[in-house]
Amino acid sequence: MASLPFLAARRRFLVSLLCCTIALAGCRSGSAGQPGSTGKAEVEFWTMQLKPDLDPYMTKVIQEFEAQNPNVEVRWVDVPWADMERKILAAVAAGTAPDVVNLNPPFAIKLAERNTLLDMDKAVPGGEKALYFPNIWSASSLNQKTFGIPWYLSTAVTIYNADLFKKAGLTRPPTTYAELATTARQIKDKTGKYAFMPAFDGAQILESLVQMGVTLTDDQGRAAFNTPAGRAAFEYWVALYKNGLIPRDSLTEGHRRAIEMYQAGELAMLTSGAQFLRIVAQNAPDIAKVSTTAPAITGDTGLKNVSVMNIVIPASSDQQDSALKFALFLTNDANQLEFSRQANTLPSTVKAAQDKFFTQLPGGAGPMDQARLVSASQLKAARVLVPPIKDLARLEKTVYDNLQAAMLGQKSVDQALKDAESQWNGG
Repeated sequence: MASLPFLAARRRFLVSLLCCTIALAGCRSGSAGQPGSTGKAEVEFWTMQLKPDLDPYMTKVIQEFEAQNPNVEVRWVDVPWADMERKILAAVAAGTAPDVVNLNPPFAIKLAERNTLLDMDKAVPGGEKALYFPNIWSASSLNQKTFGIPWYLSTAVTIYNADLFKKAGLTRPPTTYAELATTARQIKDKTGKYAFMPAFDGAQILESLVQMGVTLTDDQGRAAFNTPAGRAAFEYWVALYKNGLIPRDSLTEGHRRAIEMYQAGELAMLTSGAQFLRIVAQNAPDIAKVSTTAPAITGDTGLKNVSVMNIVIPASSDQQDSALKFALFLTNDANQLEFSRQANTLPSTVKAAQDKFFTQLPGGAGPMDQARLVSASQLKAARVLVPPIKDLARLEKTVYDNLQAAMLGQKSVDQALKDAESQWNGG
C-alpha cells in the first residue's frame, strides 16, 4: 500500500479541501436547517452512492417522514462514494455541513476525532437504542462516545466455486485459517488455481489478525500486536506467500482484483459481502452457476466481522431535533426491513433481522437467497473487528508495510513486528 510522502500528501489534501470548500460555498448559502422557501425547517441529508437504484425507496421514505412532520422538509443529496470523505470534511471545515449524513465508521471517525459529531449516547433515548444490536451500536464509538446510529450492514461470507473444489477432491470450503492453508495447497496441487487472495487495500488483513487472537492496540492506544499471537499471524501470511499459495500480486492489487480472478475461474474462493454474488452473475454467469456460499472464515477466536454504514449528525446543525427524528425514522424496524429488501443488505435492528426474509428460504430459492441467510445468521455474534481508533489508516499502513516486507523476505518476522511496533508508538 504505497503512499505519497507526507508533505506531498498534505499539499494535495489542502488543495482538494480548498477547491471543495469553494464549490460547496458556491452552491449553498447559510447554515443547514434554516427555513427554506416554503417556510419549513430544512434538513439536508447526504447519502453515499444510493442513486439511481434506491431512488424510489428513498423518495418514499422522505415523503412519509414529511407527512408525519409537516413543518420539516428533507433535502436529499446523494454523493459518490469516492467523493464523500473529501466533501464532508470540506463542508464541516467551511461551516456548511449537512444535518444528517450517511457515512461508514472510517469516514465518520475523522469527524469524531475533531468532536464535530453529535453524541448519540446522550441524544438517543435508551428505549430507542435498545432497538439496535448492542454489538452493532458500539461499532460507532470513540473515546466512550457514540458518534453514529447504525443503518445498514453486511457480514462477509465465503463465496466459492464448487466445481473447482470438486476437481481438487474437496467437499466443502474451509471454516478456519488453519484449514485454509491446507485447502490452498490441495487446490493449487490439483488444479493449478489459487484458493484465496487476501486484500491489502482495506481492513481484511487487520481483521484476520484479530480473528487469530491478536490485540492491535492497548487502552492507551499503543501497539499490542508484537506478541506470540502476532508473530504466528505474521508467519501465517508469510508462509502462504512464500509457498506460492496466494497470488504474487496480492501485495499490489486489492479486492477488485480478487473479484476479477474469481470471475475468471482463477480463484476458488472469495471473501466478500453476499451482494457480490449479483456482480458475479452479471459478469460471469457460468461461474455464478457453480458458485455457492458458506460462513466466513475465522480464526481460533471464532469472531466474524460486520461492516457498518451509519447515520451521523454534525454538531453544528441548527436543526438537531429534526435531524435526529429523521435519523431514527430512517433506521426504524419497518424502514430498515424494506431497505434491506431493496438493497440486499442486512438491518441493524434486532426485530427487522428476525423477519422471515432473513431466516427462511423462499420457494425456488437461488444463490442470493442462500447467501442472505448465511450472512444474516452471523449478525448476532458479529462485530466490527477493527473498531474506530484514531489514525486507523496509519495503523493499517504500518502493519501492512512491515508484513509485506516480511512476505518479500526483506525483513524477518520478528524484525517486521518490532519495526511496526516502534513506528506506531513513535507516531
